[in-house]
Amino acid sequence: MTLLLKEIRHNPMLWLLAFVPVVFAAEKLVPGSQTLLFMLSVLAIVPLAALLSRATESVAAKTGDAAGGLLNATLGNLTELVIALAALRAGEYMLVKASIAGAIVANTLFMLGASFLLGGLKHHVQSFNVVNARVQAGLLFLATVGLLIPSLLSRGDAAPGAAVIQQVSVGLSVMLIAAYALGLLFSLKTHRELFASEGGGEEGETPWPMGLALATLAGVTVLVALVSEVFVGSVEEAGKAFGMSPAFVGFIVVALVGGAAEMSAAFSGARKNRLDLSVGIALGSAAQIALFVAPVLVLLSYVLGPMPMDLLFWPGAVVMIFIATLTAALVTSGGRSAWFVGVLVLMVYFMFALTLYLLPPRAL
Repeated sequence: MTLLLKEIRHNPMLWLLAFVPVVFAAEKLVPGSQTLLFMLSVLAIVPLAALLSRATESVAAKTGDAAGGLLNATLGNLTELVIALAALRAGEYMLVKASIAGAIVANTLFMLGASFLLGGLKHHVQSFNVVNARVQAGLLFLATVGLLIPSLLSRGDAAPGAAVIQQVSVGLSVMLIAAYALGLLFSLKTHRELFASEGGGEEGETPWPMGLALATLAGVTVLVALVSEVFVGSVEEAGKAFGMSPAFVGFIVVALVGGAAEMSAAFSGARKNRLDLSVGIALGSAAQIALFVAPVLVLLSYVLGPMPMDLLFWPGAVVMIFIATLTAALVTSGGRSAWFVGVLVLMVYFMFALTLYLLPPRAL
């Protein structure tokens, strides 16, 4: 506990933790001020993300970058899962699908590109384990195929009914979850030697004891989930106040805020020349959302939602996910990176954001 208090005292960003109780107080005192709650929840999530990043780095120092990246991706995606579940219960399926697609694209393009840029500004050329990147890109491509099938079926010459699309979505969801589980078995068990870190990273700060790191991870994850509930409840009204469509809110705002914890750890790893950790978090998180979170939401919609949800995304979302996957596969194929590679990847993401803001999709 002393180490944690010392970390908070010496890190100005963590002083923003004061906004965590302020969010809960404001929710009780001024529940109708959605824009205020939105701003406060964002300010609260940022320091929680930084704290989660510090704890994850300590765990990764003991377990290795591959396992550390998976742990960070899993904990970070809990935020996105909580946000999606809240929207699912409300029947806001456009927001759910936009947040899923946005999280995949944001992790694949924004997080990966910014990691390359931030790391490249400090280090001339960086290297990472190309096997891990190729496996994650392969999983993403598989997920893209799964998302593409319902879209193609719905626009064919003999388009099936909604019931058939839902049946196909359930079958695809089960297969995607199975593929993700087998991918974990491959990378963490049967062929784990192929995923060893390239090494060469900076030592950086002294890692916390494992007990403190795990306790911090658990506590911060709970707080992020609670703050995310406030964020979900206010994001739509705040989006309208700022002139943003539900698709843009889900695809850009929810994805970036929901992934703040993972991004903080990925950016920190890149600056410390631990690009294996950054690539593992970015692509691992995107693959986890596409192969696990999205299928689980489809299955849970039969229990929690007002009606079953399918994997039928609007065509633009499928195209963006496909292009993001190809971009990630292209820039990670050599196992080396520099700052300009990050600029190219970020430009693709900003093009998507601009297009979606000016031309939002029709409701599904």
